[in-house]
Amino acid sequence: MARVKRGIVVKRKHKKMLSMAKGYRGSRSKIYRRAHEAVLHAGEYAFAGRKLKKRDFRALWITHISQAAKLNNISYSKFMDLLREKNIALNRKMLNELVVNDNNSFKKLVQIVKA
Repeated sequence: MARVKRGIVVKRKHKKMLSMAKGYRGSRSKIYRRAHEAVLHAGEYAFAGRKLKKRDFRALWITHISQAAKLNNISYSKFMDLLREKNIALNRKMLNELVVNDNNSFKKLVQIVKA
């Protein structure tokens, strides 16, 4: 069986990992083993962070809608319930857009729902 020399492959692999760890502090950006650990953990945190981001935005939208609903003398839960009853299919993201960018439309929507 022929001998396999991996020097070039390993060097390329290490170089790639160290470039991914660029900007990390101390040995985490200089030593391959530490850089490899740091990059793996960073990937896990990034994956979890993408899931948390969705949760955080939904909570923010609900807060905005709730405050706008209170200004129009209706609670958030009652407003959402009336939307469902009237078969108005607007998700929280779109309701938030109305609150932030077009408050008059949101007020009209509240009037429609209350009627």
